[in-house]
Amino acid sequence: MIDFSRNHFELFGLPVSFAIDGAALDRAWRDLQAEVHPDRHAAADDASRRLALQASARVNESYRALKDPVERGRYLLHLRGIDAFDETDTRLPLDFLEAQLERREHAAQAAGEGDVGALDDIVADIRAESRERERDLAALLEQPGDGARATAVLRELRFLAKVAEDVGSMAEALDA
Repeated sequence: MIDFSRNHFELFGLPVSFAIDGAALDRAWRDLQAEVHPDRHAAADDASRRLALQASARVNESYRALKDPVERGRYLLHLRGIDAFDETDTRLPLDFLEAQLERREHAAQAAGEGDVGALDDIVADIRAESRERERDLAALLEQPGDGARATAVLRELRFLAKVAEDVGSMAEALDA
């Protein structure tokens, strides 16, 4: 069974870092799930089955957190005692917000014109910008003391993910 006191990275035998080996994470997740999956413990007593269910849920929760760059960044900041998405502080730079508003306006216009290609281009641009933010975040998280700047970049990354999702939904609606 797993040690519930271990952090997500330790659970999968990965270094505590924003930059992770996705293939290693996938392999470790499959190996752990093979060990703790509730079906493997179906014939065990009630306590063992409950423990297997809790372990499986913890493995899945940890996997989802590390697989997603936004959640991985959030978790790394959490390990430093920082609540990156504190609801009392939701500031984002004005120029960043204006750029995203402009993107949304272009997307709405493209959707109105039925231009799936333009929507796909907007999503590609957002993903490219997201990759830049991920690189910035990785560099910031490798340094011990820049939690405020890392939090700001993480918030932008989360916002970009939402914009990409929204624009992608517009394209899907046109394809349907």
